[in-house]
Amino acid sequence: MAAEENKTRPTAVSVDDFIAGFENPRRREDAVASLKLYEEATGFPAVMWGPSITGFGTRHYRYESGREGDVPLACFSPRKPHMTYYLHSRFDGGPELYARLGKYKKSGGCVHINKLTDIDLAVLREIVARSFAHMKTHGLDLG
Repeated sequence: MAAEENKTRPTAVSVDDFIAGFENPRRREDAVASLKLYEEATGFPAVMWGPSITGFGTRHYRYESGREGDVPLACFSPRKPHMTYYLHSRFDGGPELYARLGKYKKSGGCVHINKLTDIDLAVLREIVARSFAHMKTHGLDLG
């Protein structure tokens, strides 16, 4: 049986063009602010992964089953209903930071934020930086 290829892979699509394509001005502004925040927190340039995920850095993974592939070390996706941030919470000080973040919803490794004015950007920046460091060290150990 052939190994299943990951659907979400880096593309040559321009991140700036992707963000400029949003009709909703607030979503576009939040995506630009998130782009800057992630570039500062990770030190990596943005790359589109699939049609809607903006990723920073790359890590190769391999499961015991033999499945393997590449994932961004940090990423977010500006979606119509909310901004989605793919973040870890298993790092020192995680619960305290999330308690100070502001208004958000969490599901699995995703944090959903309606608009950036609902949260503390400095806290989000710290969460992104710590999540990024966790991903570099521990890989796909989401939590």
